[in-house]
Amino acid sequence: MPYALRARRAVRETVSGLPSAFWWLWTSTLVNRLGGFVATFMALYLTLDRGYSATYAGLVAALHGLGGVVSSLGGGVMTDRLGRRPTLLIAQSSTAASVALLGFVRDPVAIAGVAFLVGMASNASRPAVQAMMADIVRPEDRIRAFSLNYWAINLGFAVSSMAAGFIAEVSYRAGFLIEAGMTLACAILVFLRLPESKPAERVVTAGVRDDSVSLRTVLRDRRFMSVVGLSFLVALVFQQGSVGLPVAMGEAGFSPAEYGMAIAVNGVMIVVLQIPVTRFIEHRDPRRLLVVSSVLAGYGFALTAFAGSLGVIALTVCVWTLAEIVNAPTQTGLVVRLSPVHGRGRYQGMYTMSWSVAALVAPLLSGFVIDRFGAAWLWGLCALVGTVAGVGYAVLMRRLPGEEKVAEPSVGVRPQPEVGAG
Repeated sequence: MPYALRARRAVRETVSGLPSAFWWLWTSTLVNRLGGFVATFMALYLTLDRGYSATYAGLVAALHGLGGVVSSLGGGVMTDRLGRRPTLLIAQSSTAASVALLGFVRDPVAIAGVAFLVGMASNASRPAVQAMMADIVRPEDRIRAFSLNYWAINLGFAVSSMAAGFIAEVSYRAGFLIEAGMTLACAILVFLRLPESKPAERVVTAGVRDDSVSLRTVLRDRRFMSVVGLSFLVALVFQQGSVGLPVAMGEAGFSPAEYGMAIAVNGVMIVVLQIPVTRFIEHRDPRRLLVVSSVLAGYGFALTAFAGSLGVIALTVCVWTLAEIVNAPTQTGLVVRLSPVHGRGRYQGMYTMSWSVAALVAPLLSGFVIDRFGAAWLWGLCALVGTVAGVGYAVLMRRLPGEEKVAEPSVGVRPQPEVGAG
């Protein structure tokens, strides 16, 4: 009984104090991820159902990723110029339309082109979601909010991944249409329940506004761009769970089912541990958390070089998954702290782009290293990259700007402008 009471208290403390607008945004994220079927069965659809080659399926996946790279910056600019809510509506409506269209096109060139559009549309909403979350949540609650959002993403992905197989057995086209419908439901939810959260503009001198943040401003922010570079390195390491690990396990004689069992540990751990770990790290030094998580990720993958059984591989997945649980919300919170209030969209877009570029580079890098030198070199490289990232965070965050203190905005009321920390 005492354990049940402690668990109930922990859950209450985790979810309390967050504005209702956050929970509507959280619900939108969960619904969106619950309907994320296409990414799971796209390769199977192209090779088994449509009869295309694996090379063509890889090209379509690359174009989808390239669309995400392009829209990371575009979505960030839209978030700052048009507002968070209009950007979400445009991105989610466009995603619904393009995903539905992808289920009907048959020409290989058309499929590749629409896949690029799907990548652009689906990734454009991320800067808006992160900027809106920073707008409506108090600074002291942001790590907790970002963790809850990350938890929703992984819970939705875990459920949709399992459902995707059953849907594909019935009809691939049904999967496209269901995802389109659920994404459209997210857009309707945003339209009905989420007010605009973009801070009101102010005029500080005659005719000059205080929100004059451009992409050039972001690129000239050396500290922030260094953080983006470090984020790219960490993302390269984490991407190996889906690109390097399956190839290495296949070469070592493991079956696809065994890889599925090993990588399932990642999703289960995130769903089970994200909230309790967040309670532990919420008010701890972000510099130390990022250093430790970067090194832990690198050496977690490095341990794979010594794993000769499925059980040991699963243990290595536990190590780098713990690093992922700590890194994701802490890194997003750092981006907010380094972003001027009126440039949050562009800054979040640049940060999102680091992960999109890593998703493009990681498959090429891992394939080259494994083919040329062997899987052991890839895992050693992960340890090196993780160490470099950890040292980089330790150096860059010596004089981290303090968090601004703001009052929690009411739903439907724009929060007052804050003093930017960037």
